[in-house]
Amino acid sequence: MTVIATTAVSDHLRGALTRWMTEPMPGLYIGTLSARVRTELWSAVAASIGDGAALLLHPDANEQGFTLHTAGERRRTPIDFDGLTLIALNPAEPIDDETELF
Repeated sequence: MTVIATTAVSDHLRGALTRWMTEPMPGLYIGTLSARVRTELWSAVAASIGDGAALLLHPDANEQGFTLHTAGERRRTPIDFDGLTLIALNPAEPIDDETELF
């Protein structure tokens, strides 16, 4: 199963996604796609993302069992940590050095 989640994307892009996938909630698309269709669809999403953001999640033969791709500006950034994909949270505003965290 392939999952694509979008935020603030154009109606044109939403229409393209619904040709191949089901939209059970606004901005969330699920479906069973071949690797070729998934790659072509994600290329189209990434090329036309504009000010929005998108995330692609699909099964893969790795430790986690899935692969994660992102496009656009997001507060959460996937990072590779010894073969595992972890999510780093980027603060909305930089933290001052003098501010105590505890």
